[in-house]
Amino acid sequence: MAAPTDDQQKISAALADILNEKLCSKHLQALKTFTSALKEAEYRDAVGEDVFSDLLKVFTGLSEGLHSARRDSDDTQSFTLQLQLTAECFRSLRNSCVQSPRNQKLLRELGFIGVSLKLLSYLQTRNLESKDALREALQCGIQFLGNLAVGNQMNKDEVWRHSFPGYFLGLLCIDDEKVVNYTSMVLHTCLDKAKVEDLSTPHNIRLALKVMELCRTQPDLDWTVLIATQHFLKSSALVESMYSGMSHHDRVTLLELLLAQLREEGSEGCGVPPSVARFLAGSFQKGCGAVLTLATGSASSNEVLQEALTVISLLDVLCEMTSDHKQFMFLQDHPDLLETTVELLQQVHAIGKASKNIFSATQNFSSFAGEDDPASHSPVVSFKAHLIRLIGNLCHSNTSNQNKVRELDGIPLILDNCNIDSNNPFISQWAIFAIRNLLENNLQNQELVAALERRGPVDYSALRELGFLVEERDGSLLLKPVVKDS
Repeated sequence: MAAPTDDQQKISAALADILNEKLCSKHLQALKTFTSALKEAEYRDAVGEDVFSDLLKVFTGLSEGLHSARRDSDDTQSFTLQLQLTAECFRSLRNSCVQSPRNQKLLRELGFIGVSLKLLSYLQTRNLESKDALREALQCGIQFLGNLAVGNQMNKDEVWRHSFPGYFLGLLCIDDEKVVNYTSMVLHTCLDKAKVEDLSTPHNIRLALKVMELCRTQPDLDWTVLIATQHFLKSSALVESMYSGMSHHDRVTLLELLLAQLREEGSEGCGVPPSVARFLAGSFQKGCGAVLTLATGSASSNEVLQEALTVISLLDVLCEMTSDHKQFMFLQDHPDLLETTVELLQQVHAIGKASKNIFSATQNFSSFAGEDDPASHSPVVSFKAHLIRLIGNLCHSNTSNQNKVRELDGIPLILDNCNIDSNNPFISQWAIFAIRNLLENNLQNQELVAALERRGPVDYSALRELGFLVEERDGSLLLKPVVKDS
């Protein structure tokens, strides 16, 4: 049922009173009544433009009153009432936009966006910790902008034009979880492909970096994670710009989100462009040596440690990307990626054998590892295993890469890692997987593995201990499981 004419007249009269009388609690109650009525769709659709025009006058008056209020004013009661009325105006506006394209359009045309943002800019400069009314007005104002923009492209563009990047960045820096969450919601609502590209410029990158920082520091805020996964990761320009300006902490967060996205949706559905994969492969190649500092003790500073952890995260992402995902299998031909990975495995393996350190193989499977054990709480758990996994992935059905590993003496190296290692769970499985990919349809590699039996400690007896044999069949050597007698 449409709102009766007398109801519209009552709210118009109440708004006129707010403009012309000294503010009091009855004015707040009148606005609350209007807010409640706007929850009904039929009432929302019947509110006339003149009512919203009167509301804009009230809203503008409150804004001017708050701006002119002295910060050291003793009249805190009056200031608080103005804030409460402001919050209630925002609630009315928020409710009026729910599933109402007509009201969204009307409020934009009347100029509510500019006035609202000017007021929000003022509110965020005040002390939020001691003023609940201030906090409430700020939260309601951001919610209004979200409801105004959702589902309405013109409003999205208008909110973005007024808010980007300064307003958004300022609101995201406020120490209030709801303010940050609501602001992230508005940002997510407004974003599209073109706007994401705007974020990658040097002048605007701080906003994107702040979102990624929040993904790390406040992981329970769903909107920031959605912004990163649904928008940021789909732009190679933005990923590269962010990565260059990020701390290593935030780089790890970015890579963890990317890894989760790959695992959840697969390569076809994740929307990550190939250029992002190329960039991350190059970043791994440039920085992978940082991991070696973990064994020498030179990773005493937190910065060096975080750099090493970034390399470990890069390796995890590259392993996932090359796990038979067609979109990223071009990485098999990425210049020097395979060589870098084999050489890093050689270095890590040699360091682990030279002395007892974080890369040394262990067989400690107890539930408690002593603090003196280098493997205790090791940041490189599974690192060697994942290097071998990446080598195996890069050699899958790729003769050129199979030959490269042989030429780099990588096959004996992988066979030497077939032993059980509590610091590298599943390393033997990944080693067998890699050997299988290296031998498949490659006679030279098959002959090399067969010849290793006569070379001493590094032979395929390690495979036999794990239940596998290398067997000749029709001129080819095959890796097959041992069948034990019953």
